[in-house]
Amino acid sequence: MIRMLLRVLGPSYAPPVRRTVALMTATAVVEGLSYALLVPVLRALFGSTPGDASPWLIAFGVTVACYAVLRYTSDLSGFRVGTTLLHGMYHRLGDHLARLPIGWYTAGRVGKVSVLASSGVLEAMGVIAHLLAPFISACVTPLTIIVVMLACNWQFGLAALLAAPIVAVIQVWTGRAMATADAERAERDQEATGRVIEYLRAQPVLRTGGRATERFRLLDDALTGLQRASRRSTLSALPGAVGLAFVVQAVFTGLLALAAYLALGGTIGAAEVLAMLVLAARCADPVLSLTDIGGKVRAARSELARLDAVLRAEPLPEPAEPRLPDGHDLAFGSITFRHGDRTVIDDVSLSIPEGRSLAVVGPSGAGKSTLLRLLARFHDVDAGAVRIGGVDVRSVGSDTLMDRVAIVFQDVYLFEGTIEENVRLGRPGAEKADLRSAATAARLDEVIERLPEGWATNVGEGGALLSGGERQRVSIARALLKDAPIVLLDEVTSALDPVNEAAVHEGIERLMAGRTVVLVAHRLRSVERADHVVFLDGGRITDEGSHDELLRRSRRYAEYWDAPSRKQGSFAAVWR
Repeated sequence: MIRMLLRVLGPSYAPPVRRTVALMTATAVVEGLSYALLVPVLRALFGSTPGDASPWLIAFGVTVACYAVLRYTSDLSGFRVGTTLLHGMYHRLGDHLARLPIGWYTAGRVGKVSVLASSGVLEAMGVIAHLLAPFISACVTPLTIIVVMLACNWQFGLAALLAAPIVAVIQVWTGRAMATADAERAERDQEATGRVIEYLRAQPVLRTGGRATERFRLLDDALTGLQRASRRSTLSALPGAVGLAFVVQAVFTGLLALAAYLALGGTIGAAEVLAMLVLAARCADPVLSLTDIGGKVRAARSELARLDAVLRAEPLPEPAEPRLPDGHDLAFGSITFRHGDRTVIDDVSLSIPEGRSLAVVGPSGAGKSTLLRLLARFHDVDAGAVRIGGVDVRSVGSDTLMDRVAIVFQDVYLFEGTIEENVRLGRPGAEKADLRSAATAARLDEVIERLPEGWATNVGEGGALLSGGERQRVSIARALLKDAPIVLLDEVTSALDPVNEAAVHEGIERLMAGRTVVLVAHRLRSVERADHVVFLDGGRITDEGSHDELLRRSRRYAEYWDAPSRKQGSFAAVWR
């Protein structure tokens, strides 16, 4: 596990981890040696001159004091290194997540990453601080005692040594038996967590339907699955725990029988018998603790493996020699994009000169929003090229590309904080006048005026304390403040009430002025002013022309235009 930990964190963290492991190992050896001094102490006490025990008792006290100092030092080192590793892991995970393509963040992955970033990282990095010292002690201290027993009496030492491979086999077997059960339990736990959140979010719908007190079948199934997986995980650990306890008890019984045999034969005296049994008893406690410690270490290793899998996800490659776009014209050159086994965009070519507008029309799932995401490089195309200003977006640095693009989506996410903090994300160093100008253009000023705390109003997690229309106005104000030459709008008004829709439309009109805008919207009137219209179906262009031309000659386009209430399709428009 230490090797995996260092691979995940990087070689720079190896020296402090190795020092801590060495210190903990030395502490465990000294602990075993302190028990070894009980042998001469007991021999002297039970001998003819008990006073001879004094030097050994002093040596025992000094050794115990050394052990206490080492234990304090090793535990302190473990906590410090654990804190350093935790800090390093959070930074590395955060930096890596920031470089992953936005298309990587599916709903399922976001849930898993959120769990990993909270409890997962803490559990994996807590190994150094909480589990490593007792685990090393449970392994090294008994071995040290066995070496002492071999030196004092080879029969006792050899009998105790025979138990070591049996204990190792039981631990390996238990780990393999629990691996599948633990993985299933972790998967069921994530599923149950998702279902609980889904159930809580569905409360308005359930209560509206008068079903708030009814059992939620999907949640019940998930919790039942978690219960069964937890039971299987517990039962899979039971044979190992029972087997380990049986082996320890059997070895201790064997040592007791051997001691009686040797004592009756006159080979050793009562003092040696008592000393050997005390050492054997001190071996038993840490060995028995291996079951509990081993389970926690395996759980931490599983979390570490999941972190490793996330960190192995490949970010989109950055160009070795970044280029700057020459203008803001857009072009899709014979692009093809696949998601799994499905071809979403199939050999699409579009050219939009700067200052012109394009509308892409098609049914749901035709690939319209995907074109926007490819333009912003949420994904890389499988064939062809997406160009801005004549330059392939793969040859443009990510920071440069994002500086030229502002994005407003239907599902607006706001960070927990004030309205001002969320708007300033568009341009953190903006002047107060620019901030208020953007708010006025987005009609966010109306919202701010009626809120008691104004700009300092907390929006809550994800913007939960604001309405959908208010969140959308914050998002538009943020895009206006960024002042990017290219704006992507994805179904911005599809779920708004008429009042908020009118306000948001006004903000969008101001946002589009003087810029190139890619718009996806269910409101079909949004595309009337497009210079060119393309009908997209199944990832392919099936018809194109101006809006008026398509109304005259394309029956399917006319049906979409005449029946917007069906919400069968959406439109993407590029405006200047």
